[in-house]
Amino acid sequence: MAKNSSSIKLDIGTIYKKTENGNYFFRYQINGQRKAVSLKTKNKKEAIAKANDLVPIAKASSVEVVSAHVKQAKNLVTKRQSLLLSMAWDKYSVHPERAMPATVHEQQSYEYSLKEFINYIADSNISLEDITPKIAAQYVEHLKTTKIAVETHNKKIRRLRRIFKTLKSYYIGKNPFGSSNLNRKLREERDQGVMRLSFNKEQIQAIKDVLDDENYKLVNKEEIKVVYYIGMYTGQRLKDCVLLRWNKVDLKNRLIYVQQFKTGKEVVIPIAKQLFEVLEQAKEWQENTHSYVCPNVAKRYNGIDDNGKNIGSNLVSKDVLRVIPWIGLEPSIEVPGRKKKVTVYGFHSLRHTFVSICAEVGVPKAVVVSIIGTDSDIIDKHYTHVGAEAQLKAIEAISGEKRADPQEKINKIIDYLNYHDLDGNHYSEIRNIINN
Repeated sequence: MAKNSSSIKLDIGTIYKKTENGNYFFRYQINGQRKAVSLKTKNKKEAIAKANDLVPIAKASSVEVVSAHVKQAKNLVTKRQSLLLSMAWDKYSVHPERAMPATVHEQQSYEYSLKEFINYIADSNISLEDITPKIAAQYVEHLKTTKIAVETHNKKIRRLRRIFKTLKSYYIGKNPFGSSNLNRKLREERDQGVMRLSFNKEQIQAIKDVLDDENYKLVNKEEIKVVYYIGMYTGQRLKDCVLLRWNKVDLKNRLIYVQQFKTGKEVVIPIAKQLFEVLEQAKEWQENTHSYVCPNVAKRYNGIDDNGKNIGSNLVSKDVLRVIPWIGLEPSIEVPGRKKKVTVYGFHSLRHTFVSICAEVGVPKAVVVSIIGTDSDIIDKHYTHVGAEAQLKAIEAISGEKRADPQEKINKIIDYLNYHDLDGNHYSEIRNIINN
């Protein structure tokens, strides 16, 4: 046999390739007889590691030990069955260790993410054992060129990671999608300066006004109004508001019980006066104690297509978003590097608004957590300034300095204006009063 430049000499035995692009083999001798075992990998490091596992065979000193090691080596080789990448979903979709998503849509997303990767590979003969970390890294670079959101990118990688983990018996070595370096960092989008915004009190009132204005038309508008009010006065997500049932609404004691779909946590929320009045009106279309508070919107939200995929949630989301331009706001904006527009105002903005108002009036953070159901980034965002004010007071106490109260500044400016004629010579003095 001709000497192969890719051969690797070990203390006992040799690693080599039969063809330039083929798998590595391990050649060794037992009792004067030459043996060769396929290592089922094209990766040099993995081949060396597998060969070292087989070295005890060559060192064995008895027939029994040799037999045991040969059996071990045989298991190592035969337990790895070849599986074409194109057939991976057929195996994964019935595998007992596959992911069990709560929705049909997420299950279909697993299949779609794999199909995207298969289309990228564009080789019907490639198998799972041929997919290396290098190929996975190249695919990540490809995804970056598609201008998808960071979170969307990471979801695709997490799904592929889970699929390959489940099908680990069909390849040797590490999961090609196992490295956390394949995930994109959220800070990549922070430089865009775009984030979800909360509504101010005037905008909230404007939403109420247009929802009551007959000149603005919207499918299931009466129910959409109730959905908006639930979001305004409970801080819950759209799905939790849309699918709220009457058996979770206690008008007598003015309490709402929400079993959050995303977290599974149940929160109990007092019903505000404004929400109570709207719910009283909504009782006119109540069917029974277990029916949806907003039955038509809920039915639309739960709509599915012929493949079992939920399509109603997007329809209701669009219905809700149609209200935003009515008050003069643009729901989404274009961002460089992103294929889709980024939403800045939407139903989720009500959640931000709820937390923001609570922070402004001094509601303890723990109380807000008990209402919206999680100690999320939303809470941290709106309670940061509360912590900053507390820190400032601490520094002032230590230094013995105290900044003038805003009202004190106003009083000083009024006093100054009462005793001086306002002209250009006095603007600098007023500025000093403001800045000190």
